[in-house]
Amino acid sequence: MGVLDKQSAGVVRTVAMRHHLVFTLASALLLWLMYTLLRAALLWYNLELAGSTSAASLAHSFINGARFDLRLVAYICIPLVLSLLSYRAMAARELHIAWLMLFASVTLFLGLVELDFYREFQQRLNSLFFQYLGEDPATVVSMLWYGFPVIRYLLAWAVLSVVLLCLFRGLDRRARPDPAAGGAGFSPWYTRLLVCLACLLATAVLARGTLQQGPPLRWGAAYTTDSLFANQLGLNATLSLVDAAKEHFSSRRDNRWQNRLSDTDARDTVRAMLLASHEQLVDASTATVRRRATPAAVRLPIRNVVLILMESFAGRYVGALGGEGAITPYFDALSREGLLFNRFFSNGTHTHQGMFATVACFPNLPGFEYLMQQPEGSHHFSGLPQLLGLRGYEDLYVYNGDFAWDNQAGFFRNQGLQHYIGRNDFVNPAFSDATWGVSDQDMFDRAVLELANSPGKTPFYALLQTLSNHTPYALPANLPVEPVTGFDHLDEHLTAMRYSDWALGQFFAKVKQLPMYSETLFVVVGDHGFGTPEQLTDMNLYRYYVPLLLIAPGLQQQFGRENAVVATQVDIVPTIMGLLGVPYTHQCWGRDLLALDSADPGFGIIKPSGNDQTVAIIAGDKVLVEPPGQDAALFRYHLNGASGSERLDDKAQSAKLLHGLESYIQAATGSLLLNSAGAE
Repeated sequence: MGVLDKQSAGVVRTVAMRHHLVFTLASALLLWLMYTLLRAALLWYNLELAGSTSAASLAHSFINGARFDLRLVAYICIPLVLSLLSYRAMAARELHIAWLMLFASVTLFLGLVELDFYREFQQRLNSLFFQYLGEDPATVVSMLWYGFPVIRYLLAWAVLSVVLLCLFRGLDRRARPDPAAGGAGFSPWYTRLLVCLACLLATAVLARGTLQQGPPLRWGAAYTTDSLFANQLGLNATLSLVDAAKEHFSSRRDNRWQNRLSDTDARDTVRAMLLASHEQLVDASTATVRRRATPAAVRLPIRNVVLILMESFAGRYVGALGGEGAITPYFDALSREGLLFNRFFSNGTHTHQGMFATVACFPNLPGFEYLMQQPEGSHHFSGLPQLLGLRGYEDLYVYNGDFAWDNQAGFFRNQGLQHYIGRNDFVNPAFSDATWGVSDQDMFDRAVLELANSPGKTPFYALLQTLSNHTPYALPANLPVEPVTGFDHLDEHLTAMRYSDWALGQFFAKVKQLPMYSETLFVVVGDHGFGTPEQLTDMNLYRYYVPLLLIAPGLQQQFGRENAVVATQVDIVPTIMGLLGVPYTHQCWGRDLLALDSADPGFGIIKPSGNDQTVAIIAGDKVLVEPPGQDAALFRYHLNGASGSERLDDKAQSAKLLHGLESYIQAATGSLLLNSAGAE
């Protein structure tokens, strides 16, 4: 090859490298634009959840989001940057486009999925994504198919993917060098190496998301405003899901609560929080809060217990708690017959957490949100199966669906519960859907039949669990209630809640005719709330706010109609045992709510589902929220009629609540890991 030919080839190569840089930069900008548009779509689709979030806070979320999006863009573009080392690699443009399309299309799909995921859970993509993938595939597919616009999303994904492919090919055409063009001559290998290193350095900086020393950009960097909605809007769906995958599939349990206090300090603090005047510690050297309770003599003719766990029965929309819309007229009427707790909260935001907290009396802890499916779930806890089963009580569990879901049968059989009636045990149900099973009215009708046949001489406890108020809200065609309107995207959800309330009312109308009614304690509680337009404090308290109603002969006369003590689901078992009025040994992580001092405001420890390791303690009208790696924040909250919250600057109160919160979680986690959380 002559000197002129070599120079021409060098010119082409020089132009090729320059144009490859142009293609890489343009592709990165296109990806960045796509993620910005996905964030805008998430905002538009869930705008009513923004509540009173200011425009300035929303603008700030896009600024924060740009940093997270650039991290992902940098990771995707690394192969293109490395291609600078070889002209042959730079010329493999089809491979570059295929690589970009793979990630662009996958992350686009995640962005579309997140539109409804956030509306349902008010969280960015997290370990719930993998949790559902690990459940029964047929049920999950059915839930998605009937509960969400799957076809619409798939069509949108396909069309937008084609658009992306056209855009990347357009960038390719514009970035291809002209062999006849002039240039600067041959670019030696060390020049290419220097350019590649410089680009890699820039990519590394973008991938870290920060120029500061220490760890790279983390999710906490998005929490820069007073709006929970705006803070979460600043995150990136793909990065959030990757972080969730690391924790969900890690065998090291990196998200396990790290001890921050001495074991002695944590143990003594939590004992002071839980131990009542009528209780004495048992096995104090080996168990954290195992104690012997001698309840005060309660002269109520209670022999049996019926515990009703209501799916998604959000306190925000319960009329007896000040909710609007006449969603729960039957529950409201029942509340006038019993004792209603008006500051009651679920320990978590999913049913399985509500189940083990309510029945097994153990809290929802960081790293153990899926306790019923984790190895530690095989331990024996101080729940109703242990405390009543060992006393000779008969048991019954009636449920619309399949007990394989969430490993309910495995978990509760191990705890000692023996008799189950699930979706396959109903004959000629009034309504059955393909996803979950029979309707709430079928479940309650079967429960009435079983209770009517219960042996009169043997006391029993029964667990009844509803399901109709769950996505996809499959309800009978001829609804016995009027559909709810005026609540925008919540209309369907609240219609299902109104239907569940109706079924509950029919159950009580029938069960009141049975002889067992006059000697039975009925406990009605929501398993969790759900997302509302008002995101109350950084913990979004309305996702936890649920009613607790106790109904029993003579109960209201002795304890009144309402109780404003703060409590959670782990307080239910000791309260039930206290009403039964017999001494018992337990290690519940809650307290007998009817044996508290009148000046005690109560407290509760709560945590969201998924890999979000934020925890909070509610005490009286205050809540302290502690996100991982960040300072705790103290709020005063107001429920329903006076709904709202304000941040407080009370260092002494914050320090006291923070110490209690960390002591409780550390002691409970240690008890679980040492398998010393049971009654024996």
